[in-house]
Amino acid sequence: MKPYQYVTLRCVPRVEREEFVNVGVVLYCPAEDYLGVRSSVDADRIRALDVDVDVASVQAALDAVDRVCRGEAHAGFGVGVRATAYGSRAEKDDASTRFGFLKAPKSTVLQPGPVHGGVTSDPARTLEHLLEQLVL
Repeated sequence: MKPYQYVTLRCVPRVEREEFVNVGVVLYCPAEDYLGVRSSVDADRIRALDVDVDVASVQAALDAVDRVCRGEAHAGFGVGVRATAYGSRAEKDDASTRFGFLKAPKSTVLQPGPVHGGVTSDPARTLEHLLEQLVL
């Protein structure tokens, strides 16, 4: 069994009201170098919170998360040298860096929830299970 972390992706149509609908899950398993996302958008559930929400934009944001997970959305992002308070350090674009980017708090319509963890022998199967339990 190998440890993993995950965040639930939330659609927050009206940020000021703090109401949300779960629309996806991102799972990261370092031991398997696995970073994946599964999502499902239920337009009726989202529109129950805000009839004017742009569902196509929510789906486009989820598609962008998928590209980030696959390492395609930001070729070269984070690669190079970054200045820090302690000097400079080399950065890399790997699954850990991309998960850190995806789990960072945001004040947009698509937001990550808190980080949770567990253990798994099959990260892809666990991701499917979390999608079924938390989103569908």
